Amino acid sequence: MSTKTFASHADLEEKQVSFVQLSEHAWAYTAEGDPNTGIIIGDDAVMVIDTQATPVMAQDVIRRIRTVTDKPIKYVLMSHYHAVRVLGASAYMAEGGEQIIASQDTYDLIVQRGEQDKASEIGRFPRLFQNVESVPPGLTWPTMTFTGKMTVWLGKLEVQLLQLGRGHTKGDTVAWLPQEKVLFSGDLVEFDATPYAGDAYFQDWPQTLRNIAALKPEKLVPGRGAALATPEQVQAGLQGTEAFVTGLFASVKAGAAAGKPLRAVYEETFKALQPKYGHWVIFNHCMPFDVTRAYDEATQYPDPRIWTAERDIEMWKALEG
Repeated sequence: MSTKTFASHADLEEKQVSFVQLSEHAWAYTAEGDPNTGIIIGDDAVMVIDTQATPVMAQDVIRRIRTVTDKPIKYVLMSHYHAVRVLGASAYMAEGGEQIIASQDTYDLIVQRGEQDKASEIGRFPRLFQNVESVPPGLTWPTMTFTGKMTVWLGKLEVQLLQLGRGHTKGDTVAWLPQEKVLFSGDLVEFDATPYAGDAYFQDWPQTLRNIAALKPEKLVPGRGAALATPEQVQAGLQGTEAFVTGLFASVKAGAAAGKPLRAVYEETFKALQPKYGHWVIFNHCMPFDVTRAYDEATQYPDPRIWTAERDIEMWKALEG
């Protein structure tokens, strides 16, 4: 296995942004496998799902929103706690934002590991944190939390915020428009993009995806990848994500059960998955983190350990050095 550049430091190419309308009220801001932002334009206000990594980057989302509406951006939903998803929140607060909403589990994760995650992700994704100096000091904190389900009304438009199970993190939240059958999944679902699973619950994730499928969404905005505009595309996104998660965990679990060390399990799993998934964006970046977490879960750590910038480097050297 050839030595790879640490994390996403070789990822320097700017991506083409798309801003597409999926239904009367739902829009998707996507960028060729970079983190997506979802937009819901209601009768009297706008909700943004995931903020981009910095306020400067969020300004591009706001510019696109302003081409289609002048309604205030009152709500920001954090689908989960990762820094690349939430550190742009202050830009929306300056646009009339009233609430930053997250699950209580997500709030608890920010308390537990927010500072470490922020330092870790900024180190991993230099291109994704453009103008990182624009991020206000400290962390992005929810102003409103919920457990299980919360409904927000944007005029007559019902937006359901749902925790359908653990997967990408323990705090994952989806936004669901039941009137239009549109779902915003956060990183529970990816499309032609490698799921990051460094903070995952591998054994829970497949059932959570089935819970999403049970809603029968006809359109879906994944965490990364193109917006899914037909039921067939939605099914492909759900099935592709589940196949990756289950295949990776099965390989790691078998290696761990055989008593193999982490590096050997990593090399075997990388070799097994690369032919099918190696073309997905951030495959090389995600695999060391994903296999390490899967090995932890298969052995002695039911809950994810905290990633720090120091642990990132140590892990990378151990598996790729």
